[in-house]
Amino acid sequence: MYEQMGGRAAFVRLVDVFYAGVATDDVLRPMYPEEDLGPAKERLTGFLEQYWGGPTTYSQQRGHPRLRMRHMPFHVDPEARDRWLLHMRAGVDDLALPPLLEATLWDYLERAAHAMVNTFESRGIGPQSGGRDDAAAAASLPLTIRRAPDVP
Repeated sequence: MYEQMGGRAAFVRLVDVFYAGVATDDVLRPMYPEEDLGPAKERLTGFLEQYWGGPTTYSQQRGHPRLRMRHMPFHVDPEARDRWLLHMRAGVDDLALPPLLEATLWDYLERAAHAMVNTFESRGIGPQSGGRDDAAAAASLPLTIRRAPDVP
């Protein structure tokens, strides 16, 4: 898939367009404490390259991706997810991939974005002081577990 999508040049382009949007986004920009988005661009490019079958530089430099763990210190609510997808959509559209490749890439990005949501509280996005209290957050959510009906 990496080569079919256009190799490194395509992923660099995707990430460049994405971060051009992030740079002016008042909800997402605070998630990146570095003044220069260059290091974040390199991390995302490396991750995407590796995920889609390119070089394994990301894991060599940073270890296992652990996306949920790496995003847990940030307040990622549905608004942040939707803005992330908005900017990523611009990047995907800019690539003008063949329909099957575009759909495959977009499907992954949507699933990944939904998986990163770690709160439904609207407080903006950025490092949280003291980290997120998962036990308290989980205790505040209603939980109903139902057994699936037996299917003959």
